Amino acid sequence: MVGRHSWCNDVRIHYSDPFTFPLPPEHRFPLEKYRLLRERIEGWPASTGVELVLAPRALREELLWAHSAAYVDAFCAGRLDAEHQRRIGFPWSPELVERSLRSCGGTLATARAALLEGASVYLAGGTHHARADQGAGYCVFNDCAVGARLVQREGGVQRVLIVDTDVHQGDGTAAIFAGDPSVFTFSIHGAQNFPSTKATSDLDLALPSGTGDGDYLEQFAAGLAKAFACSDPQFVFFLSGADPHEGDRLGRLRISKGGLEQRDRMVFLACRQRGLRVATVMGGGYGKNIADTVDVYEATVRQAVLAQQLSPS
Repeated sequence: MVGRHSWCNDVRIHYSDPFTFPLPPEHRFPLEKYRLLRERIEGWPASTGVELVLAPRALREELLWAHSAAYVDAFCAGRLDAEHQRRIGFPWSPELVERSLRSCGGTLATARAALLEGASVYLAGGTHHARADQGAGYCVFNDCAVGARLVQREGGVQRVLIVDTDVHQGDGTAAIFAGDPSVFTFSIHGAQNFPSTKATSDLDLALPSGTGDGDYLEQFAAGLAKAFACSDPQFVFFLSGADPHEGDRLGRLRISKGGLEQRDRMVFLACRQRGLRVATVMGGGYGKNIADTVDVYEATVRQAVLAQQLSPS
């Protein structure tokens, strides 16, 4: 499967929103955004050429490609201590375990679909703060890290590029792949945002609070070109992120919807021109108006589908 790939026109889109879990009143994680996004996609015309598929569970042996057995087993059995559970940000429940397994499983299914078809999209994922032995920041398992190991094992891929545009640095991903030349981590994020202590990605672009479209897109274009040149990838994971949007509660940047759509277009066209397979996950999004987050996510999915339908240049 290694090498340039002739993309097909249809796109498989995975989702996991039916698997919910209890949250305390006033918890700030907008879990319903995933359902709203899936309902948006369901409303697209049949001629769009997308197929919605329920995410499977990730298997224990798959999680161990990127995580320690002690952490996986303790989380799934509800045996994490209070401090480690607090770092995750969600109270433990059997429903949270099921959702976490489905959340990672959706990215794995998306990666497998991209290996076969050129591109695929997951309407969740991007849990990039999870490290090998702990979760953090609403992230239990690092789905793109496990996915990178999957495409290497199952697709014969030797070099993976992870393009992370969530407004928060992909510190867990950077830590997992530190010193591993087979996976190149590129993170563009807010310098004054979570986590307070950053890891070291292969390429980090830390932007000051208040950065707008012009500076953001200029730096992202240069960073993306550098990431491709340095990594020479055979497979790309794109962690899109709606939280750089100007209306996000946690983002601190001032990127418009149009700016984020241009960001997405850059990634998909770069992959298309190089004949590279790409698996896209949604990343963070905490809009003051949840419809803004869903708008940004939907635009990402639309750009992925449009890229499938273009002829490579």
